[in-house]
Amino acid sequence: MTTRDPQASQLARLAGLLADETRAACLLALLDGRAWTAGELARHAGVAASTLSEHLGKLVAGGLLTEERQGRHRYVRLADARVAQLVEDLAAQVGPGTDRRPRNLRESSAGSAMARGRTCYDHLAGRLGIAVTDALTSRGLLRQDTGFALTDAGLGWFDAVGIPLDRAGRRPLARACLDWTERRPHLAGVAGAALCRHALEVGWCARIGSERAVKVTPSGERALGELLGVDAGALR
Repeated sequence: MTTRDPQASQLARLAGLLADETRAACLLALLDGRAWTAGELARHAGVAASTLSEHLGKLVAGGLLTEERQGRHRYVRLADARVAQLVEDLAAQVGPGTDRRPRNLRESSAGSAMARGRTCYDHLAGRLGIAVTDALTSRGLLRQDTGFALTDAGLGWFDAVGIPLDRAGRRPLARACLDWTERRPHLAGVAGAALCRHALEVGWCARIGSERAVKVTPSGERALGELLGVDAGALR
């Protein structure tokens, strides 16, 4: 008689949580790193509020989401960066949904904006994320030959720009995240999150609508050009 690996049942339960289109839509939406209300997620997934509530309960119980209540509203977000990484990695395996054409001009425009630049949980992705990652690498601030790692010059660059890096936690300082539209890795981890947060706080980037798409502002084009030599054309 063989003894089953206890991790097998846990892995099966996790796969079961992800093997539902409504729950998958919620997890992808929450990759923007923000908290959403149950009503917002229901509209996004195109299901009734009661149906969505049942799905959220399963995701919270499974440890993929955390929730909090403020008054009448129930807010949920991804439990942590590890969950975001799992969702990102799985999304990269299936690509950007090229199996069907956009249904209308608005959907086409939204897809183009997401491909151009977006947040991937808490770091920059799309052509914007790749352009910044390539610039850091070409300037010797980031190494990709043996996995992603900031060089001493890279650590100095973050200090000089005024972007603090929290090195006390267990999260890696730099991590490669496979971009599901560009099919190449962009910078994630502590450094990727800090750079994205700084870009939004100082106005280098601005969010577009309620989705994850971001655009580079004129001041952002100037800053990225001066600090990293990023060509403005690569950001549009």
